[in-house]
Amino acid sequence: MRFRLVAAFTCAAFLASCATPPRTAMDSEVAKNLAEARSNRKTPEERAALYLQAAATAAPMLGSGTELTTARETYNEAAAELTLLLRSAPSGKLWNQPLTLTGPSETYHLRLQPAGPGIWAPDYFTSFKLAASIKEKRVRKPNQVEGVGGELVGVRQLVPREPLSPPAGVAAPVTATLDFHGKDATLALRRPAKQPTATILGKVRPLDANYSAPLLYYKPAGNELLMGLMGALFVSKYMDKAGLYFLQPYDPDRIPVVFVHGLISTPQMWLNVINEIQEDPVLRARYQFWIFSYPTGNPVSYSALRFREDLAKVDKLYPNHRGYVFVGHSLGGLLSQMQVTTVNRTLWEKTYPKETKEVFSDLSSTAVVSRVLTFNANPHVKRVVFICTPHRGSEMATGTLGDIAIRLISLPATIVGTITSQLRGALSAATGGKEKVPNVVTGLAPDNPMLHVLDKVPVQASYHSIIGNQGKPGPLSASTDGVVPYWSSHLDKARSELIVPGPHGSCELPETIAELKRILRLHLKTGGDQASPFSRGMATVTESP
Repeated sequence: MRFRLVAAFTCAAFLASCATPPRTAMDSEVAKNLAEARSNRKTPEERAALYLQAAATAAPMLGSGTELTTARETYNEAAAELTLLLRSAPSGKLWNQPLTLTGPSETYHLRLQPAGPGIWAPDYFTSFKLAASIKEKRVRKPNQVEGVGGELVGVRQLVPREPLSPPAGVAAPVTATLDFHGKDATLALRRPAKQPTATILGKVRPLDANYSAPLLYYKPAGNELLMGLMGALFVSKYMDKAGLYFLQPYDPDRIPVVFVHGLISTPQMWLNVINEIQEDPVLRARYQFWIFSYPTGNPVSYSALRFREDLAKVDKLYPNHRGYVFVGHSLGGLLSQMQVTTVNRTLWEKTYPKETKEVFSDLSSTAVVSRVLTFNANPHVKRVVFICTPHRGSEMATGTLGDIAIRLISLPATIVGTITSQLRGALSAATGGKEKVPNVVTGLAPDNPMLHVLDKVPVQASYHSIIGNQGKPGPLSASTDGVVPYWSSHLDKARSELIVPGPHGSCELPETIAELKRILRLHLKTGGDQASPFSRGMATVTESP
């Protein structure tokens, strides 16, 4: 027995010593191939062959695809860097065509997989960036999924710019995978949000993906607070940046969620909100995220008109798009409200009979002022989330601070000229002969006529309220978020109302983001059509579909 045990241990040690050198040698060879592939001293074709050789050597050891191993790391890096190399080759000579690539010891035949379910068309993106190269600290929690494939950010940036595309182009998460059949290799550009797994070398494996990097690709032009302040005060300098923008390539199968920022703010305020919503694999698979950007100093109704016009562009370009979900903060909530309400001349006449006659007496239905004051609810908007929205105005707009802001805001000459010429005597009568054009501050005053009219008409979509509360002693009805009081942000017929413990800028609170996720999941369950009972809570809201 002793002899047998000794023999067994000896054989095991011998076999282990025999097995170790080949694995070590293989790791060394893969590392060498990867290092040489990254060398600029070689031609792009030679480098591509070395990337393929490194990936082919590592591929059989991928396992389930979730283990953190040298093989998976090598395979992922080789796939991502090979894609970047081929796409950036001069004149596109290495992109989207069959290639025969010869390395030090092997020759490979490479092709790109054409578009299909969960696969991007090879020529859809104009460039790629390594997700790892986009390193910024603007997101609180990086949103990454461990798996197989190279993490990339695909960028589509055409000249002239496509409608509804941001100036920097549209960005999306891409996972590059390489599949081998002998020396035949296929490079696929996968859509991990749509299909989070893929069959690689005959086995289904989870895809590696980075969902934060495409959001971080959209770098702010400067300090967010300063940019928001400049957009409020010097409106004319920012009018050319106003518009509805896709943050991801348009997808007819996914529901658009349109985020609308508030006063003295920019779309960058939604970065962490969108990033954390996308942590939920169901939500990122079923929703696409857009933003409406605008200089916030303009009259409220005029900004709402611009929003309305951009939504009409979507109807023309993509007539079969899914119904919208709007998420509006503060002033952005008012702009959203004015997309889901109908205001006509009859309503104005009932509320302000004398003033309405003066305003509309010489106006055509196509005049800017007519389109600003009268509009129909957009039937494509299925649900709205109002965050700290001053539905009935804010008293801050009527105090000393409001007076100062009114004087500081500089409106574009085109807007001033249009409003003064079309309103004529009515504007003079309303302002005591000064003919001062209204701006965003006057539009947020509790006595603003538009707010009074809006308060009389129903919201023609399912809607929810998220309201900030600074926690000062007293009843809820007397509470405030520091800017908007509860009496202004509360709506009796909201599907749900959540009070969050925070100030006016409560969009990034964990409670707010959790509520947004809950509402978006509810929207999927109800199909955006069914109503649900009103409920209220301090941290959570219970709601049946």
